[in-house]
Amino acid sequence: MISIDPKHNSERENYKLLIGTVIPRPIAFVTTQSEEGILNGAPFSYFNIVSSNPPMVSLSIQRPAGRLKDTARNIYNNHQFVVHIVDDENVRKINQTAASLPSAESEIELANLTPVQSENVAVSGVLEAKVRMECKLVQAIPLGGEEPGSDLFIGEIVQFHIDESIYQEGRINPRALNAVSRLAGANYATIGEIFEIERPK
Repeated sequence: MISIDPKHNSERENYKLLIGTVIPRPIAFVTTQSEEGILNGAPFSYFNIVSSNPPMVSLSIQRPAGRLKDTARNIYNNHQFVVHIVDDENVRKINQTAASLPSAESEIELANLTPVQSENVAVSGVLEAKVRMECKLVQAIPLGGEEPGSDLFIGEIVQFHIDESIYQEGRINPRALNAVSRLAGANYATIGEIFEIERPK
């Protein structure tokens, strides 16, 4: 067994250990709106559920070279965002939105995604996702001390939008959703074998 002190690693070395071991990671495609009204979209795999009562999700966004990404800046400014689940049908278009664009340009337009108006937030979602969740910011926490390296956002889901093809009696059909997960490097994974193990009572 190799034992590594993360304090002796570079940020990049710790990054490689994390993304190579914490797998598979769900991918959130997040839309936000700038103060100028530009619809921004970007994928993030530092994402998960944090609560079901009330329903909340977490999203961590890194600060490259100490600078806020457009998504983080927009969430700080208007406290709203929309989370979409990345699946096998939209992953290639959504991957295009990871391109570094000037803040005045929309990744949604670049990837030919279709904006769709939200019901309870001002930020639009995109039509190409089978699941989208309108979120309002509950808490934002800069992480990393005096010079934060990332920002952790916790959002409360105020509206779910679920495609009828994946919804059955209050549950989501995992095969129909066919969510895509992130591995390391350029690697992704789809839903593989599904098996059951009963929880102990």
